[in-house]
Amino acid sequence: MSAGSRRKARELAMQMLFQADLGKQSPDQVRATFWKSGDAVDDTARGFAEDLFRVAEERHEQIDELIAQHSQNWRLERMSAVDRNLLRMAVAEMLGFKATPFPIVINEALEIARRYSAPESINFLNGVLDSIARSLLPK
Repeated sequence: MSAGSRRKARELAMQMLFQADLGKQSPDQVRATFWKSGDAVDDTARGFAEDLFRVAEERHEQIDELIAQHSQNWRLERMSAVDRNLLRMAVAEMLGFKATPFPIVINEALEIARRYSAPESINFLNGVLDSIARSLLPK
């Protein structure tokens, strides 16, 4: 899969998580409505987006706990919805796709954040993801 397809898949997974979070929809409801948007998405990107979304949903509690532990003085519900779901997507990739090096996951998340998040969020997201990545490394 090309780097562009992987980034598109990450963006789509973040958007699916955002939809589930704000719409209080089940994963099945999100899947039923998300892909009707008419976006032309290649099957590889769609498959990876679905895989990221599945891992994020299946490991939701673990992911939110990691984010809470590493986001000093920030409760999840007080973060912007974009930042919260971008973190969830990136942590899901760290947990579910061990073949992708953590620096790549972090860099890709930050590139997506530059498009969807406020400029002041970049350093926060970088710090949280770096802290989570270091905690997941074998000791």
